[in-house]
Amino acid sequence: MQTTAQSTNRYAITIIGILFFIFGFVTWLNGSLIQFLKLVCELASDTQAFFVTSAFYMAYFFLAIPSSFILKKTGFKNGMALGLLIIAAGCLVFIPAANSRSFGLFLTGLFVQGMGLTILQTASNPYISIIGPIESAATRISILGICNKAAGILSPLIIGALVLKNATNIEEQVKLTTDIATKENLLNELAGRVITPYIIMAVILVLLAILLSLSKLPEIKETAETDAANNLITGNKTSVFQFPHLLLGVLCLFLYVGVEVMAGDAIGTYGKSMGMPLDETKYFTTFTLVAMLTGYVVGIFTIPKYISQQKALLISAITGVVFTIMVFLTSGYISIGFIALLGLSNALMWPAIFPLAIAGLGKFTKIGAAFLIMGIAGGALLPLLYATLKDSNGTFQLSNKLSFLICMLPCYLYIIYYSAKGYKR
Repeated sequence: MQTTAQSTNRYAITIIGILFFIFGFVTWLNGSLIQFLKLVCELASDTQAFFVTSAFYMAYFFLAIPSSFILKKTGFKNGMALGLLIIAAGCLVFIPAANSRSFGLFLTGLFVQGMGLTILQTASNPYISIIGPIESAATRISILGICNKAAGILSPLIIGALVLKNATNIEEQVKLTTDIATKENLLNELAGRVITPYIIMAVILVLLAILLSLSKLPEIKETAETDAANNLITGNKTSVFQFPHLLLGVLCLFLYVGVEVMAGDAIGTYGKSMGMPLDETKYFTTFTLVAMLTGYVVGIFTIPKYISQQKALLISAITGVVFTIMVFLTSGYISIGFIALLGLSNALMWPAIFPLAIAGLGKFTKIGAAFLIMGIAGGALLPLLYATLKDSNGTFQLSNKLSFLICMLPCYLYIIYYSAKGYKR
């Protein structure tokens, strides 16, 4: 019986692993898109360009709770298939966006992609947490994180090679040309490069949705026994708001996603602000994701055998503080290297925060998971705050380095608090 359960779990982890690969590939395109759209759509500042992350991640805030109701109707498997189809629709929006070079349409496509990913995340994270022992949930999520970050490593390289090829040369030509028609032709040609990759992505996503709906992914259903156990766990609690460790965990995850997106998506903009060429900065996201991938491998072999989920989160947050300070104290490629190392600090945070925050929620697990998914909106606001501080004029104008420090350091300090005390029930 145990062998059958283990086989079922391995099958489920494999299916969810494929989905996490898709999460990573779509999500980590944003770092390249920020720089691409700033050039193609002739945006005036980095603040405008960072609406790329805002449009994408705000979908999680608006759709997380509705997603939990959708999943009640569809079940986990069909809900995930629906999420894939919605992401495919978002990819197809890029076709008219590229043809018209409309920044608004690009943002719409990103928001729709975020909608689909919200449904996938709302289903897959609690699913993988409760399909096995909660004490080893971080290990399972770390395995899926490898799938996610492996895709993330590949996506900037692929998009950089296909879409941003000779980007520095094109950028210089656009700046120097005085002929409007020549400039428009250059930008139209560059914008058109995204159409084929996004059509291919849409086709693959539709095929995966069909295969997923036909798969034998086990459905987790609550029975009368489960309800009784949930009531025993939660006692006389009547609301999800009666679990402080969850609410503090939502804020913790909000700040964590913010620093993760800063380290992954803002690293290219940080380098550009120091005068580094676009042909180099378009690949910087990959450096951060290699560091994150390393962190996930460490997590698989150490949690929970050698250290607990809570201890891994504490160590990760402390190293985040150290690396952030070093980013501020150094410059040039050394500073970029420390931003990339933040990927190592961030790797084990999601795998640790999520199970710590939903532990003991019982019948409130689904709505608690939806609240945590809402916390992903941190990726929408923190990078935008960084760009605003950096680009602002007048009294509140700050340097690139100081803006980065102000956005990152308080987040890691709060994560230290949560890992030491806030997670306790």
